[in-house]
Amino acid sequence: MNEGLEHSNSSARLRAALDIGTTQDLQFLDALLERCAVEPDFQVREMLTWALIRLPASSTVPRLIEEVRFGGAQARSQALHTLSKIKDRAAWQVITEPLIADPDDEVARSAWRAAVVLVPTGSEGQLAVMLGTQLGRGEREMQRSLSRALVALGSMIEPMLRQAASSKDVAVRVHAGATEALLLDPDAGFSIFEARRVDALGVGDTAG
Repeated sequence: MNEGLEHSNSSARLRAALDIGTTQDLQFLDALLERCAVEPDFQVREMLTWALIRLPASSTVPRLIEEVRFGGAQARSQALHTLSKIKDRAAWQVITEPLIADPDDEVARSAWRAAVVLVPTGSEGQLAVMLGTQLGRGEREMQRSLSRALVALGSMIEPMLRQAASSKDVAVRVHAGATEALLLDPDAGFSIFEARRVDALGVGDTAG
């Protein structure tokens, strides 16, 4: 099956990952992790994650934590994605401020999603503050990812959003406003445009 994971055909790699997940054989743990670090096909990566989830968490979680700490960008992003699916809170130890602020966008986004799943009860406020440092980062899709992660924490994020709303950085204020709107009405969707309009009106009122 190891050879199948390295096959040039993505369908063959997908089948190999499926077979490994079905047999739940720990001898393939290293091969799965190595493939996660380089696999270009999204569907195959999802199957690799599924195969890893099928293995005992006591074996996979420590190795995934190692990948987050020492792997390349794709290895780290995929490991965080897998940890968010396993939902073993022993992995919370790997969620740090530098990881939340990782310069690689995909690593950071995966860290945000994993963090809100793994956060221990009572640490949600601390996580909200950590995530709040990334308000205003990136383009719309990046900002929507952060807002969705924040909203998953619920009303715990409100004090952080109030503070961000008075930031001198327009991008931070606008992103905080869009996040608050999403928190109040999740069905309304994420709208940076509307938040920018509201922020501009607020600035104008203050000036007047």
